Amino acid sequence: MYFVTATDTDSGKTLISAALLSKATGNKCGFKPIASGCESTEDGLRNSDAMMLMTQSNMDLPYQSVNPICFAPAIAPHIAARQVNHTLTAQGVLDTMYHPAMQSADFALIEGAGGWRLPLGNGEYLSDTVKLLQAKLQNTKPQTELVNHMNYPSDWPSSIDVILVVGMKLGCLNHALLTQEALLADGLTIAGWVANQVDPHMAFIDDNLDSLKQIMTGPFLGYVPYLAKPTAINAARYLQMPS
Repeated sequence: MYFVTATDTDSGKTLISAALLSKATGNKCGFKPIASGCESTEDGLRNSDAMMLMTQSNMDLPYQSVNPICFAPAIAPHIAARQVNHTLTAQGVLDTMYHPAMQSADFALIEGAGGWRLPLGNGEYLSDTVKLLQAKLQNTKPQTELVNHMNYPSDWPSSIDVILVVGMKLGCLNHALLTQEALLADGLTIAGWVANQVDPHMAFIDDNLDSLKQIMTGPFLGYVPYLAKPTAINAARYLQMPS
């Protein structure tokens, strides 16, 4: 199980998440627990990022399970929540977003919102939710005999590792290093990082990529150039799966 975060908003978390889902085999599913900028439909609020993840998943999950917390304004979620008298807490987000498919799937990922330190309000962050989920997973791994006799995968996840998407633009080296430091300080394992070019005119892209390879400690999963057609299939060609 993986949590996908990024160095900033609009760094390409959804594109990379969908691309990894498209490459994954077996039962696979993606989640977008919190989303802003949702559109009103006859079925309720819908978020394009969550819908993209659902397109690349093959487990039949209702929309509300994929994106349980959604807001119409395209603003910071804790501010959007305040406008509708909703309080976000780290434990509350975990309770709302957790689904058994996260552990039963052969490949599951959870896409965050914004960057690693997305505020929930009142001094709590989405990163706190990930740490709570980590503790939950470590306490709920089934016994070996249950894995053998039930429909649990043999590699039932007992932890959640992080995939970091680095939005390649001016300033990304500092953003990447700070995010990496925060992830490691929080006790999370970085399963890998992806360089995703969001600025088509970024100067010295190769030099910046070389610098990232020197300062990042996790496995390098690939460099996705700026894509005229940013689809999951196109992006997947440049990625390798985390091990």
